[in-house]
Amino acid sequence: MPTVSSEELAAAAGVNSAKLRKDFSYLGSYGTRGVGYDVEYLVYQISRELGLTQDWPVVIVGIGNLGAALANYGGFASRGFRVAALIDADPAMAGTPVAGMPVQHTDDLEKIISDNGVSIGVISTPAGAAQQVCERLVAAGVTSILNFAPTVLSVPDGVDVRKVDLSIELQILAFHEQRKAGEEASDDGVVPPVAAKQQRKGPDGDVPAVMPA
Repeated sequence: MPTVSSEELAAAAGVNSAKLRKDFSYLGSYGTRGVGYDVEYLVYQISRELGLTQDWPVVIVGIGNLGAALANYGGFASRGFRVAALIDADPAMAGTPVAGMPVQHTDDLEKIISDNGVSIGVISTPAGAAQQVCERLVAAGVTSILNFAPTVLSVPDGVDVRKVDLSIELQILAFHEQRKAGEEASDDGVVPPVAAKQQRKGPDGDVPAVMPA
């Protein structure tokens, strides 16, 4: 039976092996000294704690380009999430198959959620429609929302929202790229533009410290 040591797992995750063992102890998995952890059982324990050992029905509201891409994403099923329904406000979309499922109209949203026992909703609508869709989902019994719409949703206590903003993720990457560029320039003896600008200023910030030749 395949096993893995805490040192191997810690190295793969980039963490301290002692801390990893302590964290695993909260799962009730202490492993076997000199042998390690049973991989299959460890995966089960982690999946159980994450709530991935049961089937979670999910509805996706807003079947435009992004919604259709999410509907076609194969990773949901492998992680315990079943797309129970695809919902869109456009009457022309009703009945149109996407990822092998017919799109249903938003008029039936509440019934769809009730019939499928849905507690997780995905919003991929335009920003202007997102809050209203959110309120209808919550009123129908949805308590967790994954929001792809470019807006901040207002929800009551007890409802969890996770916002996915691709532009922010790109901005974070751009920030790291900018930092790397500055570090490389410094290593080469070149002063980054911002630092160079600061060096040219005098103590009051408006008089050059060194006059150009």
